[in-house]
Amino acid sequence: MTQLDPALREPRGATPPAAPLVFTGDDLEHGKRTRHTWLWIAGLLGALLITLPVAVGLGPVAIEAGTVLQILRQHLSGGQMIGAWTDSEESIVLLLRGPRVLLGAAVGAGLALAGVALQALTRNILAEPYLLGVTSGASTLSAASILFGTAAGIGSVSLAGSAFAGALAAGIAVFLLARVGSQMTSTRLVLAGVSVGYVLHALTSLLIFASDDPNAGRSVLFWTLGSLGQATGQSALLTWAVVLGTLVLLLLWSRPLDALAIGDSTAQTLGISPAKLRAAVMIVTALCVGALVAASGGIGFVGLIIPHIARLCVGSTHRKLLPVAALLGAIFLVWADVLARTAMAPQELPLGIVTALLGAPLLFVLVRKLNPTQ
Repeated sequence: MTQLDPALREPRGATPPAAPLVFTGDDLEHGKRTRHTWLWIAGLLGALLITLPVAVGLGPVAIEAGTVLQILRQHLSGGQMIGAWTDSEESIVLLLRGPRVLLGAAVGAGLALAGVALQALTRNILAEPYLLGVTSGASTLSAASILFGTAAGIGSVSLAGSAFAGALAAGIAVFLLARVGSQMTSTRLVLAGVSVGYVLHALTSLLIFASDDPNAGRSVLFWTLGSLGQATGQSALLTWAVVLGTLVLLLLWSRPLDALAIGDSTAQTLGISPAKLRAAVMIVTALCVGALVAASGGIGFVGLIIPHIARLCVGSTHRKLLPVAALLGAIFLVWADVLARTAMAPQELPLGIVTALLGAPLLFVLVRKLNPTQ
């Protein structure tokens, strides 16, 4: 049997060496923050599920939320429509307000997601979808379609297609102007977006001025200020598909976005290419905003205000920020649309006016809460 060298033997009564310490982070604090985020998500999701049937029931013809749920349940189950409601109430729920409320929730969520992404890309707290010029591009082509019959005889599908094509064209223009060589900085992105937006806004005004039809000019004005009046079940489902796809992609890029929001040097240190990330996120954001504008026209302030409110709730980590911002945006725009169609009934206010009136006071409050050094 091999004998242990006496020099290596442990002295009697000696205390055995302590196990090496391994840093595991503040698990308690991390768990607390995670529970806090999940509580916000669960609470906002519950609020949205309550908001949807209540909002559907509000209008010139009031319908109780319970009746709305019964109509929807029987419609989804394929059963015969028998209940304590009239045919007109059924049509209002299924054909008018139901698609409108679903589309409003999708557009609000999508605009909030776009605002979060753009504020990370540009490191600018005032960034929103209008910054890209995408909204202006959609408005310009839709104005040309309405005023000069570019898509005459095809109907509203062509109008949505024109808006989507204009949004993509504007996004590509901003991308090409901001990209010098293989680099795309946040400053160039902001300047390119502002420049393209101003040019397209001026072109839209020129188209309205050149038209002899005052009714068409009013239609263009209503389109540029946003409306959910053209909502259909198909457009609502398609918009939701685009928004959910955007949410998934941005969540996959949440850690790179965290690094990019700190600075390009930090992102490069972590092996992230800021130019490639900006290009990818900008393309996805432009596609999303193009689909939103094609469905509802230009709606401002949602992408600017909602991300800041979400940060006050759960902080700036994008993995937590993105779902909370999407839910807040959906709830905000649904109630803004309720106000737009009921405040001056039977006349409907442009949705962009309502979001501006609601968003401006919130922006004032946020400005007051900013750090004095910002």
